[in-house]
Amino acid sequence: MSEHKKSLTEVFNASPYPLAGHGKRNMQVLKNVFEQIDGSTDSDMYGKGAVIEQFEQRMAAYLGKPSAVFFPSGTMAQQIALRLWSDEAGNPKVAYHPLCHLEIHEQDGLRQLHRLEPVLLADKDRLITLEDVKQLQEPIACLLLELPQREIGGQLPSFEELAELSAYCRANGIKLHLDGARLFEVTPYYGKSAAEICELFDSVYVSFYKGIGGIAGAVLAGETPFTEQSKVWKRRHGGDLISLYPYIVSSEHYFNERIGKMALYYEQAVELASLYNEIEGVSTRPEVPVSNMFHVHIQYGKEQTEAVLAEVCSETGVGLSSYARELGERQCYYEVSIGDRYSLAPKADVQKAFQLLGEKLSKLSR
Repeated sequence: MSEHKKSLTEVFNASPYPLAGHGKRNMQVLKNVFEQIDGSTDSDMYGKGAVIEQFEQRMAAYLGKPSAVFFPSGTMAQQIALRLWSDEAGNPKVAYHPLCHLEIHEQDGLRQLHRLEPVLLADKDRLITLEDVKQLQEPIACLLLELPQREIGGQLPSFEELAELSAYCRANGIKLHLDGARLFEVTPYYGKSAAEICELFDSVYVSFYKGIGGIAGAVLAGETPFTEQSKVWKRRHGGDLISLYPYIVSSEHYFNERIGKMALYYEQAVELASLYNEIEGVSTRPEVPVSNMFHVHIQYGKEQTEAVLAEVCSETGVGLSSYARELGERQCYYEVSIGDRYSLAPKADVQKAFQLLGEKLSKLSR
């Protein structure tokens, strides 16, 4: 019987030094939290109680907004935010990037659940600009901006461009909503606090399972009348579970543990991207990351690339990626998000992995 040849995913999952993320999403993520909690602490119930209200108040202050509401998911929070701004304006049209999460990952929920009419701005391969907004042919209730724009490698506008967009929207009665799923991760690049960035927006969503590494959960923040209305829609969506405390306490625990590491993750992403860009046929997008994430583009086919990545991982113990996605003939890419694991990999092993990657890819082109 022939020996089973392990897939890239299998090799990566068994590697001692995977470079991306914080670690495996297993039960230990929650156990680490509850080992430090007094078991007699009261849970939240249907959106009320100290455990949820105190965390909401803390996040509102951190984001520089009067009020915040904890949601079980960002999908729920953002659809509700756009619905509220649409209702206030009496206009079903909302605008966002063609590769916005609401457009490509939510099964048409905005249209089917809320009857909103998305207007797609900009080409899918670039950021939304002020000129795109100025050239709108019809009024919109709200503009959603994602910082960073994940599907194009985590690109960001400059803070000055962001301020100009904000000023234009406010002058023209357009609400500006921030998809801040990775907001915490971009503060080092901007050199601004989360509150300074959020000041430019009327409403803000942040996630607690991406860079923060919690189990799940999100916060929607804004003025108090807005957040109070969001609670009504949260109940309508079934988001008021009898208790959300596993998500809340894990969010706060890992927020405390990792919010101070965002600058480190960013610096490490820049370091790692430079190693990729030294290899012929490999490039990162952006070339110099602006957060802890970037995309790696490789000028070889998916199957060839995955075979090389598996070999590098097996020979060095360094996991560069668990997958590659087709981009066209003889081209593929994968995403990298730096977290706690990067610091654990010995520098010598990482250097050896990149040397091997370059050598093995060069042989493919011969």
